[in-house]
Amino acid sequence: MDILRVLRGTGESLDIYAGIAEAVLDINSLPDLIEPIYAETAGFSDVELDSLRFALLRLQVYADVHRYEDMEQTQRMKYVAQILEKIIFGSLMLGGEPPAGE
Repeated sequence: MDILRVLRGTGESLDIYAGIAEAVLDINSLPDLIEPIYAETAGFSDVELDSLRFALLRLQVYADVHRYEDMEQTQRMKYVAQILEKIIFGSLMLGGEPPAGE
């Protein structure tokens, strides 16, 4: 599975995807990568933030679609995507939670 390809989708790749892919491949690195990934988003435009959010969404959907192929890997993938989406955006688009601030 090419995590960077899933993150990129059919669009342009953002540099932040490398850190996200690293966290998926080595879940033990996630605690150390949360702050640098979050800090990197501070300078993002609205378009880049939308691209990132949809990249995290694609990762979650991919994990759901392929959940029985490699359960451990897809669980890590979904966990990383959800944690980062909550930290960066305040809520999950697919989580059934009300948007932040409501």
